[in-house]
Amino acid sequence: MAELRLGPLLRYADGSSATVWVEASRPCTAEVRCADGAGGEARTFQIAGHYYALIPVDGLAPGTERSYEVFLDGVRVWPLPGSPFPESVIRTPEEGGTVRLTFGSCRWAAPPDGENDPVGPDALDTLAARIAGDPDRERPDVLVLLGDQVYADETSPATRRWLAARRDLSDPPGNEVADYEEYTRLYYESWLDPEIRWLLSTVPSCMIFDDHDVIDDWNTSAAWLEDMRATPWWRERLLSGLMSYWVHQHLGNLSPAELATDPLYAAVRQYPDGTDELRAFACKADADPASVRWSYRRDFGRVRLLMVDTRAARVLDEESRSMLDPGEAQWLREQALDAPGSYDHLLIGTSLPWLLPHLVHDAEAWNAALCRGERGARWARFGEDLRRRADLEHWAAFPASFEALTALIAEAGSGPDAPATVCVLSGDVHHAYVAEPSWPAGGGPDARVLQLTCSPVHNSIPLSIRLGFRFGWSAAARALGRRFAGHGGCPRPSVDWRRTGGPWFGNQLMTLAVQGRSARLRLEQARAVRGGRARLAVVTESVLSEK
Repeated sequence: MAELRLGPLLRYADGSSATVWVEASRPCTAEVRCADGAGGEARTFQIAGHYYALIPVDGLAPGTERSYEVFLDGVRVWPLPGSPFPESVIRTPEEGGTVRLTFGSCRWAAPPDGENDPVGPDALDTLAARIAGDPDRERPDVLVLLGDQVYADETSPATRRWLAARRDLSDPPGNEVADYEEYTRLYYESWLDPEIRWLLSTVPSCMIFDDHDVIDDWNTSAAWLEDMRATPWWRERLLSGLMSYWVHQHLGNLSPAELATDPLYAAVRQYPDGTDELRAFACKADADPASVRWSYRRDFGRVRLLMVDTRAARVLDEESRSMLDPGEAQWLREQALDAPGSYDHLLIGTSLPWLLPHLVHDAEAWNAALCRGERGARWARFGEDLRRRADLEHWAAFPASFEALTALIAEAGSGPDAPATVCVLSGDVHHAYVAEPSWPAGGGPDARVLQLTCSPVHNSIPLSIRLGFRFGWSAAARALGRRFAGHGGCPRPSVDWRRTGGPWFGNQLMTLAVQGRSARLRLEQARAVRGGRARLAVVTESVLSEK
């Protein structure tokens, strides 16, 4: 009899359809049955000895909620027997209703109940407990997870013990994951957390990778990539990372219509074992990153979300260095400018912040100039070493890309059909803040433009990060940054910006609630309660647009 190994995850949901992802223990037919007769089924496909299905659910109606069950070969496997959680439901958006997007990044898997948590309560766990305790309370319409869903290079003690029983950890890559099977262990550890499992079964999710999904500083530079390719373990690690990401995260990002025309999805389902097809795809993505697009678009009524790959789509040659390859940049432009007037809010999800503290921005631009050879070979070698040690690889480290994104945001936010807001949603930097740009001589867009950064969901926040980012936003730091920029001959950015909220430090989530052309922002932190469960405490709320 087939058993449910992982899931269900409610991934996509619109007014009439949804998708539910599962992993089963053996080949089978996976089925979703809703309380009112709606549902769907799919046959599992096999990757590296694991069996997955993405079940299309049809027959839904806008503005409705219905509970659902999962069956494998006709046997009910979800909800779990004796589950303390409410029924999992599929909620479809109501036309013209409020859309709530909760976002964040950087989540170490929470330790099991009863074990000490060295980094404090998990914000997603805490959100799940709050919703489960009061199912009728306000909940997100979608979770936007902006990278580092798993940590391939920073494994837990339990995973290290599991790895040690499997292979000799004195051989590279040591206690980091090495292959596809070990990646599946990371997803089990993270997504079988009871609260997270239930939360992902009942709230749709959008995901994109960042560096730790593969390795810290993934694709920092051409020199970095050359060094990694010289190691005996890197290729298998990268291919396994891309394969497991496609299975566990990317597939669920796609709409039923996109899945119906996806050649790889068709191929892996066509054969008894789709491993070779998926591995060939990962090899192609490694050899020619521009041939694969991980970015995608999701529309929630009149809210447009563009999730942008800022890791695999990079051009690393120092003379043409770019955050996005030309095809990716063109895709982003086309999606942002498509059908002006058809959306009231444009959201650009990029794991790496567009607007950073001024000192960090100028230091990254200066470093990019050094690595490009602007101050000679000796400075270039110093710059490369510094880039890796200090993680200088955000949008500011790709100056031409920073300016291109700035120009696109201004264009998308201008004109008679401009949206009310253009918001860049980011994580990565282990603190939260709000920054607002201004264009010189009043030449900015009509929309309100904001950088909304929120991380971590559950991770460490060293004192050095707290002190560094507090200083990074100061006037003294800004003056110091200009000296760096001057040494590198870096021009001033075409846009200025100021911090209008934060910095905030903690395990946290931001929620953007939009209705019509109005938008509100809330930041909540997970805080321990003596003698009880952690709770989400509201740190700040603000109105971004009110029209």
